[in-house]
Amino acid sequence: MAELRERIEQACERRGLSGSFADCKRRMELGDYLSLFLFGLINPAVRTMRGLCSASALERVQKEVCARPVSLGSFSEAQAVVDFGLLEEVFGQLAQEVGATKSSGEPALDKRWLIVDSTLWEVLPRMHWALWRHQGCAQHAVRLHLSLHVVDDKPLRATVSEGRLCERRAWRGRWEAGDAYVGDRYFGEDYQLFGELNEKGCAYVLRLRDEAVFEIEEQLPVSEEEAQACVLRQAWGHLGCKSRYRSTRVRLVWVQTPKEVLMLVTNQNPQQMSAALVARLYRQRWQVELFFRWIKCILGCRHWLAESRKGVAIQVYLALIAALLLQLHSGRRPTRRMMELIQLHLMGAASLEELENGLARELAALERAKIKKI
Repeated sequence: MAELRERIEQACERRGLSGSFADCKRRMELGDYLSLFLFGLINPAVRTMRGLCSASALERVQKEVCARPVSLGSFSEAQAVVDFGLLEEVFGQLAQEVGATKSSGEPALDKRWLIVDSTLWEVLPRMHWALWRHQGCAQHAVRLHLSLHVVDDKPLRATVSEGRLCERRAWRGRWEAGDAYVGDRYFGEDYQLFGELNEKGCAYVLRLRDEAVFEIEEQLPVSEEEAQACVLRQAWGHLGCKSRYRSTRVRLVWVQTPKEVLMLVTNQNPQQMSAALVARLYRQRWQVELFFRWIKCILGCRHWLAESRKGVAIQVYLALIAALLLQLHSGRRPTRRMMELIQLHLMGAASLEELENGLARELAALERAKIKKI
């Protein structure tokens, strides 16, 4: 909590306070509000906004989280005046710090390879702004669009929206020249995107649907190393059955998995990236699924402390900031056992010394398990 407050204060100095938080008459500071919000996310005893505001009257909570009790009305209204750009700045700063010294050891991965995907959270029926229809059924959901760094295994960019926002549209809005992307079949459905990515100077490895129509221009040889990586064939060609849907020249790679054959598409030539590396890179896509599972199940971001569009976005961004802070200090995302230790400390059942010793034991056990696998 102390580090979050410090980073919020630094960001406020650079950006300045906005809204009524700049008013000297306001008793609750921005750092108090965001710290209390984060406390509610990671403490399993707090399930509602009312319970969180009641907890703010406790002496230890006032000492370590917020300076004074917070009323239900003040907490609810504060979400409307939070500068969301401030949270984005703190998130971006942490994302640059986490894993900044890691190296893939693979020249082809010198680009910033990002796994793109999204996940849905169900919300309450009374949150009408999140209502949408999917396959003829009414749903209330919000969507987190995420770009996860392949090498550093950290969230790098994020967008929170209503569930109906198209994943490809959100992805296009986050493109940056020189970046590289890994995505599943949905991102490979629009063949016109391949040309746009080339113009932007972006690399990509995307999966295609089994029904994809293609025209082979040139078959490429498969080396012994690539065959051992379960690569069946590779070729240059074009996608699309009609001229208006026809893609630019792309490289197709077929990979055998235990269940099926994957057809992958990339704009990287064999000299830039072998077919074996293309296959290995796509297998890393499951990292983003594991991250979504972690943030929902282990971090516990499943109950909503705010119900407005902006309040939900604040909560999801605070969850991402919490994930980065935990990863920054432990060197990895905490396991369930590590999160339990952190929560026991927040509940007063474990001292700071017991927390530090317990985390050190868990990290040592994980290292031993990693060595055994090798």
